[in-house]
Amino acid sequence: MRPVGQRSLTERMKGAALLDIEAYEEVEADTSATAQAAIVVGIVALATAIGSAPAGPSGFLVGLIETYVRWLLWSGLTYLIGDKLLGGTATWGELLRTLGFAHVPRALLVLAVLPGLGWVLELAVAVWVLAAAIVALRQALDFSTTRAVVTAVLGWLGIELLDHIPHGMFGLVG
Repeated sequence: MRPVGQRSLTERMKGAALLDIEAYEEVEADTSATAQAAIVVGIVALATAIGSAPAGPSGFLVGLIETYVRWLLWSGLTYLIGDKLLGGTATWGELLRTLGFAHVPRALLVLAVLPGLGWVLELAVAVWVLAAAIVALRQALDFSTTRAVVTAVLGWLGIELLDHIPHGMFGLVG
């Protein structure tokens, strides 16, 4: 295996999935890993699209765009919450990278096409991604696990509100 700091994309993805603190520290510090984080988010979007069997190419495109927008917004919200409100010390880029890699467990959503997995798989993956996000935020923001939990949960709630409030406001089905 290569020394820390020189891991491949797949080695970094494995480390992120295993909640390896060093993997998150590595992608936080490596500014060139932003492109890798974007690739991870794209892989996850593809896996999620396959698992949910969207309606044709337009469904896939919407899912892809939504995945990237949610990643960007969650990174932005956690930056505001963690850095500006709770006293962390991260840049938005560091949060983009670490939270991008925290999405790795969502690649398992490709298995949602198998009968009987549905909500159980989605719940397990959601919990795993939350745990990964807490590690990512704790390492990127350089603060306690408690503050990372608060940041992750408030950021997630903010994204959910942004996702659902406009639907209700405009009478759209979401």
